[in-house]
Parts: sequence; C-alpha cells; structure tokens
Amino acid sequence: MSRFPTEGTHLQRYAACLSCTEINSSFYRPHRAETYARWATSVPADFRFSVKLPRAITHAARLRGAGAELDRFLEQVRGLGGKLGCLLIQLPPSLVLECQPVKRFLAALRRRHPGAAVVEPRHASWFADSAAALLAEYGIGRVAADPALSAAASVPGADRRLCYFRLHGSPRMYFSIYTDHFLRALARQLRAEQAAGAECWCIFDNTAHGGAVPNALRTRELLHDVRDHDVARALNSS
Repeated sequence: MSRFPTEGTHLQRYAACLSCTEINSSFYRPHRAETYARWATSVPADFRFSVKLPRAITHAARLRGAGAELDRFLEQVRGLGGKLGCLLIQLPPSLVLECQPVKRFLAALRRRHPGAAVVEPRHASWFADSAAALLAEYGIGRVAADPALSAAASVPGADRRLCYFRLHGSPRMYFSIYTDHFLRALARQLRAEQAAGAECWCIFDNTAHGGAVPNALRTRELLHDVRDHDVARALNSS
C-alpha cells in the first residue's frame, strides 16, 4: 500500500505505520529468543508485540500440567524485552471452564509472568460473571471478539485495565471487510475505554480479502484527534 515505506523488511515497513502486531505463528511452532530479539530491535521504541501462547498449552494440555511448556515459551518471548506488550491465551471451543484447573494454570502463569495477558474463550461457560471474577482475580482480561459467541463475548471483560479487541470479520469470518460505520463506532468505544484508564488493543484478523490493513489504518485515522497515539494499537494479525 502507498502509505507504507518502500524500503526495509516487511516488519520495518509495517511498524512505520502501525504501532504493534500480534504474533500468531508462536501458536504453531516455537521461535528462538534470538528471533524475538531481532524483531524487537527492528521496530520503533514504542512498538509492542502481542504473542499467542502455543497450542501445546491451550489445546493439547488444555491448561493442565503445562508448566514446562510455559517455561519454554516465556523464556523465548523474553527476547522481546520491553517490547512484549501482551500474551494472548486463545482457548479451544470445546474447553469448558473448570475452576480449579484454571486457577492452577493462572497461578502458574502469574508466578512466572506479571505482565499483561488476555484470554479469548470460545465456550459459553467462560462468560458467566463468576468466570469474569476468576480471571480478574489474576489480572487477566477477556477478549472482545467478532464474530461473537454471545453478547457478552462481544465486549471486553474480566480485568478492565486491558481492553483487547480481536476482529475476525463478520458476517463472514476472515473475509468480510468492516464498514466505515462499524469503524467509527469502534473508535468511539476505544476512546471511552482509554478515558476510563484501560490499555487498548485492536486486532484486525480479516485478512482473506486484504481488509485487515485498510481497516487498521482507517481506525487509526479515526483516533487521530486523540492526543495519546497509544490509545489503540490497530493492526492486522500476522
């Protein structure tokens, strides 16, 4: 796109216009700490990365007995240094909330990592008030997703100090491009969340028809009149 520089790596060109990215490849395979460090040194000082937990933890182990996998993952992502912005814990649709295993996992995570983290649950049991309270107890935010499983799933939840939107495209997931009307409403909501003291992220994952980048850039335009340019980190998933 013409708004991006013509020189530099893909990440460097991207980071010249957008303020963060979400690393999804970590879900499928590990990256060396040196790789994360190289990415960190190639972006501006205020750029931040969100990193998805490996499926070995969330889908294979289903949050149980995953201490060794968690240690390996966190050792790798520490290569990002201060540019590690958030951890994303995306759960399989079949994972029902069971309080004790979840408490053990979150306690294990917090012993190792005090930084920002969010959960993207995809089973209805995670959207009860008791589930939100459990996540908030450990300082974990709940993702606002689109398309949403329910009304509760469409808004940020749990620890409200972190507001994290993952917009996959609707009505057709990954394909639909968001309208300007939708983006204007989204910008208003992001402003309101930031005014309430939340750190805001907005992730566009509607990549199949190339909608993510234009939607991200348009959202930043709509937020341009906000003094703090970090009110929202609008981006496409990588």
